[in-house]
Amino acid sequence: MHAPFPPATVRGEVPLPLRLEDGTLAQARVLSFDGLLDGREHVAIALGDRADDDVTAARDLPLVRVHSECLTGDVLGSQRCDCGPQLREAVERISDAGGYLLYLRQEGRGIGLYNKLDAYALQDTGLDTYEANLALGFEKDERDYTVAAQMLLALGITDLDLLTNNPDKATQLRSAGIRVNEEVPTRLHLSSGNRRYLAAKAWRGHTLRSVYDDGVAGL
Repeated sequence: MHAPFPPATVRGEVPLPLRLEDGTLAQARVLSFDGLLDGREHVAIALGDRADDDVTAARDLPLVRVHSECLTGDVLGSQRCDCGPQLREAVERISDAGGYLLYLRQEGRGIGLYNKLDAYALQDTGLDTYEANLALGFEKDERDYTVAAQMLLALGITDLDLLTNNPDKATQLRSAGIRVNEEVPTRLHLSSGNRRYLAAKAWRGHTLRSVYDDGVAGL
């Protein structure tokens, strides 16, 4: 397959034992890359049977999560979003199934940390997360997943199951030549602090209805 963009290559890899917040342990390998189009330091985290040195023995299609960096949710445990719980869920499920977590440096749907904090302030005046990005002069979602396709192809992956509730991720990967066999929804991580955030995602096309019993109205 000839991809419509320059190829990336694996720069290096190193074992990375993980310990999640709830005490769950996971064996992993973290891989870095050269030649990524946006020049950012994205990484792939190999989990389950893909964490072994001999990935040729891996089972079935890999389960892949394309996860955009969220300092406030992933590291600080913010309740304004569901990013931290989704990250922990992805590590657990991919460890069981075998596959990769692609951790992309795309804070705030691609607008950066400071702008995301500005967007938070606008959300406190009544705008939803997408409206706040637009009010700051950005697109509602600035993320481009071409680098994710570059990373996958550098890993030799052209077919996968995608762990996501965001149809745009699957659409962009397919357009880049990656065959998404199945879109596997994540669980709903609902809290009192992220109810409006999740309602906005559902309204904007995320497939949350399929992963909780009460439907979008339940938010």
